[in-house]
Amino acid sequence: MYLAYDSSAAVRRRWSGDNPGNAAMLRERERLLGALLENRRGRPLQECCVLDAGCGWGHVMAWLARIGVRAKNLTGVDVMPNRLASARETYGDFRFIESDLGEFVAPDATYDLIVCTTLFSSIRDDTAAIRVAGNLRRMLRRDGAIVWYDIRYPNPWNRSVRATGRSRIRRLFPDLSLRLRSMTLIPQVSRRLGPAIGAYPLLGALPPLRTHLGGLLETTDA
Repeated sequence: MYLAYDSSAAVRRRWSGDNPGNAAMLRERERLLGALLENRRGRPLQECCVLDAGCGWGHVMAWLARIGVRAKNLTGVDVMPNRLASARETYGDFRFIESDLGEFVAPDATYDLIVCTTLFSSIRDDTAAIRVAGNLRRMLRRDGAIVWYDIRYPNPWNRSVRATGRSRIRRLFPDLSLRLRSMTLIPQVSRRLGPAIGAYPLLGALPPLRTHLGGLLETTDA
């Protein structure tokens, strides 16, 4: 499915950062998650070792570097070689690894932060999702956190993804505390705002129109 997306000019236009709605969604996500990371207990960002689980083209890693994570401490893992090839070319200072996240090998308690952005909505099978979650949890340090951003509603425009609300998150990470909030105005609406993009905060203030959950899943030691 994602290979088909990557080869589609229409999909690339839909996701383009030149679209004011896409830019507004990204700014909101970075602002809210950035505030949580800045104020969380544990190591400062400059000292954190970070795994981006399902890193794609590496854009989230680049944002983390901008807000203080050292490039040498950033590792991205993805199963799609075409996206990793682009990421390596664009972000030569980061480390990228091709691997199934359920089989990715790293020592226990390696990472202070593990980033999961629209990862588990792409893993429809419960057994596979639990396997990936267990492996990520194993690699998280005692005072670490999972940085979460994913859809909370079923997507009628994309039946290949699975909604991942609070109940599913709790099943995947039963021993982590959830510090999450709803965010992101319905993307299909956001992308059509065009010159009316100033309405994004007003529409996004309505909870039923916010399609994603974002925040931190924290250990009890955090």
